[in-house]
Amino acid sequence: MIDMSDAFEKDAISNDAARRGTAWLSRAGLRPTRQRVALAALLVGDGQDRHVTAESLHAAAHAAGEQVSLATVYNTLRAFCEAGLIHEISVDGSRSYFDTRLDDHPHFFWEDEGRLVDAPAEDLEIARLPRLPDGAELSRVDVVIRLRRT
Repeated sequence: MIDMSDAFEKDAISNDAARRGTAWLSRAGLRPTRQRVALAALLVGDGQDRHVTAESLHAAAHAAGEQVSLATVYNTLRAFCEAGLIHEISVDGSRSYFDTRLDDHPHFFWEDEGRLVDAPAEDLEIARLPRLPDGAELSRVDVVIRLRRT
C-alpha cells in the first residue's frame, strides 16, 4: 500500500495511467469526465493500492498539473465510494481515508504521522460480534488499530 504523499513525482499523469483510470471508472459505470479520469489515474493508474485523504489526493492532483478544487475531490471520492470502487475508513470524527483495496483487511493508524497503512490480516481473529439490533444487517466491520511511536 502506497502513502499518497510519497506516491508521485511532480509530473503530468501518463497516458497509461489515464487509460487504467478510465477503464476502472467504466467498470463501475461512471462517466469518465476529465477530472474523474485524472483522480482515478492518481488512485489506480500504476496498479498499486492506496490510502488517501481528500486533501492528499487534491495535493497530488495539483502536483500532477491538474486544476481541480478540493470540493470536486470530495464529491468525486464520494461518487467512487457509492460506485463500490473504494472504501471510506473513518479514523476519527474529523478525518476519513479512502482505500482502493476492497477486500476485508485491518489497518494500522499512526497517530503521530496521520498515516493509515494495511495491517497483516492473517494475525487478526474476531471470535464474535455483538448481537445486531432487530431490523439491522451487518454492512462491514472496519478494524483500525491506533499506534504511536515509542
